[in-house]
Formats: sequence, structure tokens, C-alpha cells
Amino acid sequence: MTALPQAPPVATPPVARGRSWRGPWRPPYVLAAVTVGYLVWSLAPVLLAVLFSFNSGRSRSAWQGFSMRWYYADPTLSVLHDESLRRALTHTLTLGLLTTLVAVPLGVAFALGLDRWHGRLPASANFTMLLSFVIPEIVLAVGLFYMITLLATPFVLGTTAQVVGLVTFQLSYPVVIVRARLATIGPQYEEAARDLGASAFGAMRRVLLPMLMPAIFTSAVLVFADVLDDFVIVRYLSSDAFTETTSIKIYNTARGAPTPALNAVATLMLVASFVVVLLGWLAVKRFGRGQEEPGSLGAFAGQV
Repeated sequence: MTALPQAPPVATPPVARGRSWRGPWRPPYVLAAVTVGYLVWSLAPVLLAVLFSFNSGRSRSAWQGFSMRWYYADPTLSVLHDESLRRALTHTLTLGLLTTLVAVPLGVAFALGLDRWHGRLPASANFTMLLSFVIPEIVLAVGLFYMITLLATPFVLGTTAQVVGLVTFQLSYPVVIVRARLATIGPQYEEAARDLGASAFGAMRRVLLPMLMPAIFTSAVLVFADVLDDFVIVRYLSSDAFTETTSIKIYNTARGAPTPALNAVATLMLVASFVVVLLGWLAVKRFGRGQEEPGSLGAFAGQV
């Protein structure tokens, strides 16, 4: 039995050295350089502010040694002992929490209503809601200021007015995010639950809301983080020094002779935002893992 002749090996053309960057499958060197440059440009000021919050001296440009003076060690100027800084920090966190607790449930209900209600009136409501993405924040702030001061509203300038203004401005975020999630889910899961004997409210509570939890937590994180650094609305709707937030405090103090205590306040706000984002990411990951289990309804719905 004679062996079949084997085909000669095909010679591969040699790759020209030094010209691999011209190949179609080369790593995106230019895009990587632009990305790294943008990250360095945007994060360098933040890192410098955090660094000088630990400066032992009063200078905000010359390093004089590591210290926790501006956080708690200084008996009068630190964040812990300066009543105005501590009050601004507390008020900022309070506004973020209240706005999130009000805006997210309203946004979820709004999104469910727009998803189920069709016609000219809900289309007009949807367009009005989306105006907050188009209208400049200062226009909304001025309009709310004149409405509260000139019209007979049940509240005055202060914390309540700030919460109302922030909810008005932040409401569109949970609506858009939840509606995007609803578009990936579809009505079949609720219909299946209704066919199995669940009521309309029971199907929503036991089937739809668990599937919406990643979108709800994502919108809550975005709203809270955005409220922490809001300046325009809270500035126009504030009444006195007791309703000043950290952004207003930093703006008012930065023009004088500020100390690194302002950097310490900004660092604390950065840490608070990071903690909220981390908790939201862990919550979204947990709910996403639960929906990816075999046999669960969320396994067919995808992610946000």
C-alpha cells in the first residue's frame, strides 16, 4: 500500500520588523494614548486636591509634610471643629439622601406609567420630563426661584425648596434608565404571572420590580452622586448659611484666604461619592447574579 503524497508546506511571508504598527490588527496606540492623556488631565487636579488636604501647613501649593490637621487635628480650622464646614457637609449629604428617596420612586412610577399609557397626553408628559436634559440648569434654577418667591407656594427658600428643585432636575434620570430596562424586559413576564393567578400588583411586586432592581440602584447612585456636587439650584434656592452646601462653601471661601480644610471637605465628598458608587455597583452585581441563575425570569431579560 503506497502512501499518499503530502502537499508541500505553504511558506508564510515574513513579517516586516518595525512596521507592525501599520497592520490592521495592531493595538490602538493612538486611542490608548488619547485615553491615558485624558485620564491624567482630568484626574491630576483631583489627586492634587486630595494630596494637599493632608498638608501640615496652610499652603495649598507647597508641600510641608503629611498631617491630618485639616480633618480633625486642628482645634479651630479642621473640618471636625469648624462648624460651618461640618454643617455644609451634613447639609449636602442630607440633600443627596432626601432627593434620592423622593426622585427615584417617583421616577420608577413615572417610567411605569409612560410604559403602559399611550397617547398624546403621556407623550407630552414624556417630552416635558426630557426637557431637563435640554434646558440649562441655571434657567430652571431662576424659574424655580421666581416661582417660590413671587407665587403663593406652600414652601419658602431653604431645604424644602432645594429638595423640590433637585427632584425636579433629577427626575429624568431614573425615568430614562428604568424605561430602558423595561424595553429589554417586555410584557411577557407579567402576563405569565397573571396567567398563573397573580394579581396585577402582585405580578409587579414579585416579578417586575425584582427585574428592575439593577436599573433602580443605578439611577439612585447617579442621582445621589449628581446632587453632591450640584451648585446652581442649591445656590439659588438656599436661604441662609444653614442651607449652604459644600459646593457653595468652597465657592464662597476659595476667593479669600482658604486653608487646606477646603481640600479636606472636597476629599470627604469624593470619598462619599466613591462609597455610594461602590455600594451601587455591588448591589447591581448581586441582583444581576441572581437574575442570571438558571430557571430564573431574569436570565431571559438581559442586563441594563
